[in-house]
Amino acid sequence: MSPECQLSIDAIRKVFDDDNHNAFTDLCWFQDRIYLTFRSCPDGHGVFSSSWIVVLRSDDGGEWQQMFTFSVSDRDVRDPHFLEFNDTLFVYTGTWLCDPSAPGKRDMNDHLGYGAWSTDGENWEGPRLLEGTYGHYVWRAAVCRDQAFLCGRRKREFAHDPGDGDAIEVRQGALLESNDGLVWKTAGLFTEAYGNETAFLFEDDGSLLALARGGGSRPAKVCRSRPPFSQWGRVTLDRNVGGPLLAKWGDRYLVGGRKTIDPQNPKTTLYWLADDELEEIAELPSGGDNSYPGFVPFSDSKGLLSYYSSHEVRESEGSPTSIYLADLSLK
Repeated sequence: MSPECQLSIDAIRKVFDDDNHNAFTDLCWFQDRIYLTFRSCPDGHGVFSSSWIVVLRSDDGGEWQQMFTFSVSDRDVRDPHFLEFNDTLFVYTGTWLCDPSAPGKRDMNDHLGYGAWSTDGENWEGPRLLEGTYGHYVWRAAVCRDQAFLCGRRKREFAHDPGDGDAIEVRQGALLESNDGLVWKTAGLFTEAYGNETAFLFEDDGSLLALARGGGSRPAKVCRSRPPFSQWGRVTLDRNVGGPLLAKWGDRYLVGGRKTIDPQNPKTTLYWLADDELEEIAELPSGGDNSYPGFVPFSDSKGLLSYYSSHEVRESEGSPTSIYLADLSLK
């Protein structure tokens, strides 16, 4: 990157810390205000029906007001992500079943996506089951013209296995589409094996660019396709990116997520994506359980990034983590 365009981390501030496990962030603009969402759980990172989704709002990223929270009975809610679609702000969450009759049983085929929504940021509806997401762990979303798209992780042909319900070799990264944000169907596949969390965006010509986290210890992939999303190009990167972010900032592609090249020292890290390669540009103050960033631009040279980390919290039952914001600028 040229010297006249270096990334600067101007300030870091903790915006939420209540001794719970607070994690998996996202940011968006809606009606000229900034919205921040994340999962909070008193019992920790794992799968617990005690979890809930928090939505905060700010005029400028400084002071924040809680606008909405929700949970789903007998389900762990996590990884919330925003989508502005049809003049409505949606927040989507993937959910694990916490069956009281079978404690500890986990199967991806029991996944369901849920959504809540608001037309003004003040009054919210839901959560409501997202039709077409049974067996899918839903993740990031994006809009292309008059259609909404959503990442859903699932088992190929919803296979059953006698193990722990993970079966990463048969996991697919599915691209789901909807015309109302609530009823979904499969449009294509980001990845056909070892599918995982996938961040994606649409270019002005309708083509799709995606960053798919690798399954297990496998590296991430850059994926590309065009409508009707039946043909895909995929390039393997030199590392994995945990909880990936992919955002257009000016004419650049910003990537963020957890770097685990040193497994004992995971860091939330930022990159430029150019020519199917990652150029590392910053490490954020982070450690332990961390990553899952969100991003909103203020301009082509100013932006706000959210993430979570455990590097400043004391170790205790429930493994607390905090939500942070980073003011970014391009110099």
